[in-house]
Amino acid sequence: MADLSINLAGIKAPNPFWLASAPPTNSGYQVQRAFEAGWGGAVWKTLGDPIINVSSRFAAVSFNGQRVAGFNNIELITDRPLEVNLKEIAETKKRFPDRAVIASLMVEPKQEKWHEIVKKVEAVGVDGLELNFGCPHGMAERGMGSASGQVPELVEKQTYWAKEAANTPVIVKLTPNITDITVTAEAAVRGGADAVSMINTINSLAGVDIDSWNTIPHVGGKGAHGGYCGPAVKPIALNMVGECARNPRINVPISGMGGVSNWQNAVEFMLMGATGVQICTAAMHHGFRIVEDMLDGLNNYLDEKGIARVMDLVGKSVPKYSDWGNLDLNYKIVARINQDTCINCNKCHIACEDTSHQCIDMLKDSSGNPYLQVREEDCVGCNLCSIVCPVDDAITMVELPHEQPPMTWNDRQSALGLLKQCEVDTVK
Repeated sequence: MADLSINLAGIKAPNPFWLASAPPTNSGYQVQRAFEAGWGGAVWKTLGDPIINVSSRFAAVSFNGQRVAGFNNIELITDRPLEVNLKEIAETKKRFPDRAVIASLMVEPKQEKWHEIVKKVEAVGVDGLELNFGCPHGMAERGMGSASGQVPELVEKQTYWAKEAANTPVIVKLTPNITDITVTAEAAVRGGADAVSMINTINSLAGVDIDSWNTIPHVGGKGAHGGYCGPAVKPIALNMVGECARNPRINVPISGMGGVSNWQNAVEFMLMGATGVQICTAAMHHGFRIVEDMLDGLNNYLDEKGIARVMDLVGKSVPKYSDWGNLDLNYKIVARINQDTCINCNKCHIACEDTSHQCIDMLKDSSGNPYLQVREEDCVGCNLCSIVCPVDDAITMVELPHEQPPMTWNDRQSALGLLKQCEVDTVK
């Protein structure tokens, strides 16, 4: 069995699966149930001045029969007294000393407020702190959450204030509701962050009821934007984790989250630079025991790969993630259709003919039976046909031998620049 334990900026946990700060970590009862199921850590639902939450507060987006492809919420931070939360944190840590218990914090952007809450939560034995600069609704209107998280100067300053008082590692949770998340990540590092976590939820409206015209969800006929998470946001989160992981100025560990639903997703995030993952929507959809499959799946994967420690996965795909200008313009793949498994549904032909490069022909063999064939000389290797095909491996994308040496856009521009310079020198 592989070693699944992780160490994120000095915070140790028996496995990389943590519950994110959210409804599943609202109480000691819930967190302790999660630890009994096997979760390696939990980020407690954000602490601060208790607020009053609304009803209703959740909504989901389903797609093609998949329930909860995306999840939207307008719930805010804890609505329970700080003293009650602190008591339950202490009890939980006492019962599960080997699990990571992280306190998520959000207060007004004032130095004394950060000092006060940091000291209070550390006094009950938390393993680390997560500064919530990501919540996009409710708290942002009060100058906290993403309202702070979208301003690099405030991220840096508040991180510094928390670090002044902290004795445990400080993780800064970043908002995705920004043009470039690396800017705020760099600000967190300048402020002294020991790690960053991403992504928090994305500004969204789940839907509108076309009969009542109410937003979904609504509170007595009124709606507001909420935070979007779940499987639908995974590609956005994975990109942001990768962008931070390949930035040399963001030289701290990353706790990744955003649509992690199974062990395969966790591996992807770790390969792209995350030391561990945080999960919320999948637990809300299926319950805490999903971690059992995640642990088994990750163990089997590492064994099959001959990898002794899960930490050995971290960042292995980051060198492969680059800018478009560094991609090989002479690399070529084409689609090939397996006639033995093709069911002649013609979805590939329709997609290619209507929306791509018109390189799949509908033909008939000598017996008059229809078949589909790719004109490889016209195929640009866009992958669309293999994406829409409903049969696994009926269409394969095949790499062709290089006809020309590799060349990137940056190489091409450099060569053109040299050519122009030579022309200028010749004229002179």
